[in-house]
Parts: sequence; C-alpha cells; structure tokens
Amino acid sequence: MYKKVYIVDDDEVSIFLTEAILEAESFATEFKGFLDPKKALYNLLENAKNSNTSALPEVIFLDLNMPFISGWDFLEALAPYEHALKGRCRIYILTSSVDEHERQRAAASGLVAGFLQKPLQDGCLTQLKRN
Repeated sequence: MYKKVYIVDDDEVSIFLTEAILEAESFATEFKGFLDPKKALYNLLENAKNSNTSALPEVIFLDLNMPFISGWDFLEALAPYEHALKGRCRIYILTSSVDEHERQRAAASGLVAGFLQKPLQDGCLTQLKRN
C-alpha cells in the first residue's frame, strides 16, 4: 500500500471517481485531489527544491487535458527536478485520450511511469501495486 497519492485533474467527478476506486482497492493511506494543477505543481516543486522527499507523494495520477496548464506543461515544469523525483514519485498519465502520439510522448518522458485510461481498472491497479 502506498502512503500518499496525488490526483491532478480539472474534473471534480474524475477526481472523486479515481479516489473512490483507489480507496476501494486499498491503494494508499492518503489521497489528495488537485483541481488546479498549479497548486499541485507548487507543492511538488517546493518539496523537490527543499529536498523534502518525505513530503512527496509516491504516486501521481495526472490528467493531460486541463485548462491553463496541461499535463504536458506540468511535466515540463517538473523536468529540472527529475533527479529529485526519480525513484521517489511515480507519475502516471490518467486520461481519456486514445491518441497514440500522446502515448508515445509519455513513454519518452523520463518522469512518466505509465499511460493509463480513465477510469482506472482493477487489473491495472493490481499491476501498479506490484511495482
């Protein structure tokens, strides 16, 4: 079981549903949903800059299509801190997109651990728990 999970998505229903699925599967002890990706980014950057790795979530589920700051913008802002996040914080793209180009782009990112379809499925969570 993971200790802390962030869900970054501009859709309140999606955050609620993802959190409910994760809770039902006892995926983590603490969940934090961010409707505003800037707030999640600020939180992560502050902890990464200050080497406060114990405050970092172990897993982040990140939507791609959000207003003002997309999932790609989010990842780009975190890129300079990849060394501080790597091995401590796994980022999974959680999207309704079926665009193969986006899947390939995610696979090329050093920060992204996986590309998942909404809503989360049981088999997917079982595999994530093993990693």
